[in-house]
Amino acid sequence: MAQRFPQLQPSDYTPRQQEVADAIQSGPRGGGLRGPFNALLRAPELCDLVQRVGAYVRYGSSIPQDLNELAICMAGRKWTAQYEFYAHRKLGIAAGLSPAILDAVAAGTTPTNMSADETIVYNFVTALLTDGSVPDAQYQPALARFGENGVMDLVGAVGYYSVVSMVLNVADVQLPAGEPKPLKPL
Repeated sequence: MAQRFPQLQPSDYTPRQQEVADAIQSGPRGGGLRGPFNALLRAPELCDLVQRVGAYVRYGSSIPQDLNELAICMAGRKWTAQYEFYAHRKLGIAAGLSPAILDAVAAGTTPTNMSADETIVYNFVTALLTDGSVPDAQYQPALARFGENGVMDLVGAVGYYSVVSMVLNVADVQLPAGEPKPLKPL
């Protein structure tokens, strides 16, 4: 099945779409309008707000990149967002996450052999995605390790990538040709 939102052509952009597209392409992401942005550009005001939050969550977070990618992949798994998990699994491995950890996340099982920080993030994000809140048993270790700013950055990563996952799923953004789906139904 083709994705639901055909690729917008720059020649067809409204002035506001062009402004937002330029902001995305000149920002830290670089390149074209990949992932959710082709679909989001249909609502340029929303797209602009979402892309600015995403730029912070991905490039300005106080959470180390490998741990941030773990949280992102967990959000992708929660929503069975194939494209999200596919893209961020690669980024997580490049940032130093063990492929085995991400394979366990993909399978919906608890990873083994995690570092102390990976365990803190995994437990915090699992609680947040399961219950929509985080009990003290998972909150206190995250607070002690990452501080209040870090706790909010984790919540921001999970929230932002949950929105992105939903956009990708609704838009039916496809994986590159020949790539197998990384997530099986749980």
